Amino acid sequence: MRIRIVDAFTDRPFTGNPAGVLLLDTFPADERLQNIATEVNHAETAFAHRLPEGGDADWALRWFTPVTEVAMCGHATLATAHVLYTTGAHEGPVRFATRSGVLVATPGEDGWITLDFPTAPLTRVDVPDGIAEALGAQPLSAYDTGPNVGDLLVELPDARTVHGLRPDHRALTRHSSRGIIATAPTGDPALGHDFVSRCFFPNVGIDEDPVTGSAHTALAPFWSERLGRTELTGLQASPRSGLVRTRLQGERTLLTGRAVTVIDGELLA
Repeated sequence: MRIRIVDAFTDRPFTGNPAGVLLLDTFPADERLQNIATEVNHAETAFAHRLPEGGDADWALRWFTPVTEVAMCGHATLATAHVLYTTGAHEGPVRFATRSGVLVATPGEDGWITLDFPTAPLTRVDVPDGIAEALGAQPLSAYDTGPNVGDLLVELPDARTVHGLRPDHRALTRHSSRGIIATAPTGDPALGHDFVSRCFFPNVGIDEDPVTGSAHTALAPFWSERLGRTELTGLQASPRSGLVRTRLQGERTLLTGRAVTVIDGELLA
């Protein structure tokens, strides 16, 4: 069984968000998929198999963290599309059948790939008691991101605060079903990005996710409304770091990034 490790939302190895990618003939038992994802031990491992022609989708796609299956994952979808394109397994737009409906990836020039994802519905909520202590900073506002994303998005005063967060991950588990998206404006357009974020997902076994495509389906509408533009670039300021270009199109959000394969090998077990 061939397995690849792909760094997504970057064009440089050892940055961005690594994902395992396996192209299969069919999905084995869920326990087998989870065991592989646990062994890979990256934020997500993606499993895909080709579907019969003439249907609504071209490939079936599932994503697993080291501890559970998830309903949506941007970086592992980008990584899977990258593998399909670089190996010649698929050409042109690819439709993935997922737990979040049909998601489309479209290749562009110079290795850029654009994902078409549903926009997360944002609902303003009270800043939860205890979140400031758990996060290590006092949010200005808080938003529920809906069932597909399942995060609490919190607005912080500035990018420096986001960069400096040292959260109590165990305490964060009480505040959302998946995790916390912390974000702030960049403050300096010359830096080449419009907002910064960090994402903490201890409830699914990921204390800090390096670069989170799905979170940007919430960050895009949040910052597009505030900055007055539908096309933005976000920097996810994790230690590995990565850039996500976003374009808000109503109920859909386009996420654009690059990827690079860093490991190509065989799963022997």
